[in-house]
Amino acid sequence: MTLTELLPAVKQLSILEKIKLIRLLAEDLELQEDIAPLEPSKTYNLPTPYNTFGADAVLMQAMESIDRA
Repeated sequence: MTLTELLPAVKQLSILEKIKLIRLLAEDLELQEDIAPLEPSKTYNLPTPYNTFGADAVLMQAMESIDRA
């Protein structure tokens, strides 16, 4: 069965059933060996816009150049 065939049935599920389906799929993914799950108590560095001084000016220039085009 393809995702396209499955989606109409999933859209008809109640909210609780959708949440259960999400949990079921997440648990299934967690058991896969080729996926690297996040480890508890481990720190992960994620890039964020914080402390990126000057980024606002670059974004403003980009937006202005789009407006002129």
